[in-house]
Amino acid sequence: MFDFVLDPAYRLVEALSQVTGAGLAIVLVTLAVRLSLLPLSVRVARAQRIRTRLAPQVDRLRTRWKNDPQRLLREVNALHAKEGVGRFTGYLPAFAQSPFFMVTYRLFTAAVIAGHPNLLLAQSVLGVPLGEHLAAAVAGAGLAGPPVLVFAGLLALLVAVAVVAARRVEPTAPMRRLQLLAPFWTVAVAAFLPLAAGVYLLVSSAWTTAERAVLHPRAA
Repeated sequence: MFDFVLDPAYRLVEALSQVTGAGLAIVLVTLAVRLSLLPLSVRVARAQRIRTRLAPQVDRLRTRWKNDPQRLLREVNALHAKEGVGRFTGYLPAFAQSPFFMVTYRLFTAAVIAGHPNLLLAQSVLGVPLGEHLAAAVAGAGLAGPPVLVFAGLLALLVAVAVVAARRVEPTAPMRRLQLLAPFWTVAVAAFLPLAAGVYLLVSSAWTTAERAVLHPRAA
């Protein structure tokens, strides 16, 4: 779906990697992507504050229309719309970021891009090719091999970020376990992705955690 932007993205990352190195190039591109999405995150934070302010009114609507779910939904939607809050506002950053992640994944899995060999696959971080997977590293060097240790370090950093993110979660009772486990999805996913995509996930999840701490401070 995103192949039409794959060649320009490849040229950008390849040129940047010649100056900074492949690993730092991924970090810089990821930071640029997240910085460009910051206005959406600010909008989501604003919407959340409005929803919190409107919570007492929503509770009164639930009490009034508890026997008419369709009317309740219309009234709640009308209340939120009046304040400029959309139903799917909270998902905007995730939706907007997904194309960038898919392009990054393709950059480090496709052997050929726009008819020419993908030279990014030959570049490495700490001696591990960016297109390498953890399973291939284990098969090639064993559990104690240097490539596996690089992946282990990456996964450990992802776990650390997930722990920090989980500690900031204020879960609701019905979905408490799911909400507390949600930050750890990056660890499970990175175990099956190329090293480059894992680096992207690490930088992006760290940004998300820091961003939430700034834009969604806990109440005193």
